Amino acid sequence: MIPVATVRTRVRVPLRFTDGYTASAEVVTFDGLTDGLEHLALVFGDPVRPLVRLHSECLTGDVFGSARCDCGPQLREAVERIDGAGGVLLYLRQEGRGIGLYAKLDAYALQDAGLDTYQANTALGLPEDARDYTAAAQMLAALGIAEVDLLTNNPDKVRQLRERGVTVAGTVPTGVHATPDNLRYLDAKVRHTHHTLALPELAG
Repeated sequence: MIPVATVRTRVRVPLRFTDGYTASAEVVTFDGLTDGLEHLALVFGDPVRPLVRLHSECLTGDVFGSARCDCGPQLREAVERIDGAGGVLLYLRQEGRGIGLYAKLDAYALQDAGLDTYQANTALGLPEDARDYTAAAQMLAALGIAEVDLLTNNPDKVRQLRERGVTVAGTVPTGVHATPDNLRYLDAKVRHTHHTLALPELAG
């Protein structure tokens, strides 16, 4: 059994993206999350079986539009799809797959020297992926959600939620947001952690 978290605050927030897309979400905060971080749930509609996305914070991609990853486009896609279907976007404060912003940028420097995203973390003495989704399961439970369709290409998210008592009834893949700048990064996710992404061939 995971520890119980409770809803702290609910507030309606209008959203507007740089491409003009708008939506309205109920933003929910929590007390009692095991990791002590300030994660958010953005709730859209009131479906029987919600579409849920676990999105790990990425300052460079979500805010500044970095093309080194696919995080910004995935966030934008997730909001529109969940807004249409009804569901919840969990915005998790897990920058850099849980290693933090500065360490992520240290890893970027190593990637520029030829390492892939996982090798760079290891070279820094850090986990390849430090994310733990216990808080996500707590948030869903606090919202009264026990069964979800999960918007993801990452099998580890499915595994961890199921291990923490969430019924993942189905998975829905995200789009593939490949660019020349992020293709090596996405290729590493497919090869190393078995993300379900259909990528164009890498040159060379």
